[in-house]
Amino acid sequence: MFAGLRLSTLGQFTPEFPDAEALHTGLVKWNRRRLAVQTPGADWQAQLNEDQRMLRLEGAFVEAFRAHIAPLVATVPTDVDGFLAWFEALKASGPGQWDPLFAWLEGEAELEQMKWFLTQEAAGEAGFDDLVALTQVKLPARAKLELARNYWDEMGRGREGGMHGPMLERTVRGLDLHPTIDGTLWQSLCLANTMTAFATTRRYTYQSIGALGVVELTAPTRVGAVADGLKRLGIAAEQRKYFILHAHLDVEHSRAWNAEAIAPLVAENPDCARHIAEGAVMRLVCGEQCFETYRAHLWAHAHDVMYAAE
Repeated sequence: MFAGLRLSTLGQFTPEFPDAEALHTGLVKWNRRRLAVQTPGADWQAQLNEDQRMLRLEGAFVEAFRAHIAPLVATVPTDVDGFLAWFEALKASGPGQWDPLFAWLEGEAELEQMKWFLTQEAAGEAGFDDLVALTQVKLPARAKLELARNYWDEMGRGREGGMHGPMLERTVRGLDLHPTIDGTLWQSLCLANTMTAFATTRRYTYQSIGALGVVELTAPTRVGAVADGLKRLGIAAEQRKYFILHAHLDVEHSRAWNAEAIAPLVAENPDCARHIAEGAVMRLVCGEQCFETYRAHLWAHAHDVMYAAE
């Protein structure tokens, strides 16, 4: 059902961004600039012109992506029970689910291979807390409250030591990782760009609801495997904490997100079901392409090491 979706074929590229790698490197650099805390400057008009140009490129990519997966969501149920059943089934059968990469990370990967994987993931991290905060703007009260509860958990319930973003940063520092944009595979950058586009563009609010919700739905198995792999490799609990936490907390987050955000939105506006489904499928396709590319890199390297030893 989901076979044959290749992100490298999407988008309308310009001479400046002739291919997917150039496009997503450019988009992620722009996103970091535009979302950073800034002060007024004399170049604000030039920055505005740049924003308009990049917004058109971002929009062209997202719309091509939407058209690409449209047949997969054209017949999703629009009643609450039917849609929730369809959505929750993505955990078992959605793109990228049960990818063999994670069993390998859990049971076989060496430390340097695990660190390479985590560096890619850290570089492509868009910041779940910020994405939730941006998405909740002007939502109806019940959905808004659920996103607020989710955000409060991301914020460590008011304790700096429990904040999820800095928790991941402590893992990065503890493992001496050095993520950079130019050192990151474009598929990982594409995932971050897609999530950022959803959350920062009001016409994609429902897509953002679906994409964030499907992360909560599908992440526990993957992060649990990473946590177990890190433990096997002798990594201290402090550096594993982020993954251990999400392996359990996201299960509850998913149940609440589906019941308190997705269900009331679909009940109020059944037409939004297709847009929520789009966001979920697009997020999973992005993840699937990351996993495939990571495997190609890591396993080719593992084979090189094996042959060199022989």
